[in-house]
Amino acid sequence: MEEHTFPVVRTDHEWRARLTPEQYYIMREHGTERPGSCALLYEKRAGTFSCAGCDQPLFASTLKFESGTGWPSFNDPVPGSVETTTDRSHGMVRTEVHCATCGSHLGHVFPDGPPPSGLRYCINGVALNFAPA
Repeated sequence: MEEHTFPVVRTDHEWRARLTPEQYYIMREHGTERPGSCALLYEKRAGTFSCAGCDQPLFASTLKFESGTGWPSFNDPVPGSVETTTDRSHGMVRTEVHCATCGSHLGHVFPDGPPPSGLRYCINGVALNFAPA
């Protein structure tokens, strides 16, 4: 990710204390969870999905859909809650999604989602917290 200052800044020690080892790997080292491994994939209640790193609301449950990919997928984020960068890792070019508040890696966005946006925000479930409405 390009050098950028976010509203929430923590030291590496603070991130390691706040996040589980799996969350740290995904959110701070740009890892990916195994498909189908997160309980939030199956979450169907009304509510809000927020960043596990800083609690910023990211996605409304009304925009979650079943993509068949094994990761929670959404049409659109809460306005202003995420930023994107170009990810050239693993021999491909993708659009990385990260939290606009703390910079944590969340997943990727693809142009193959359903209407109305046509986008699929493919998000690592362990990078999210869920608060029922």
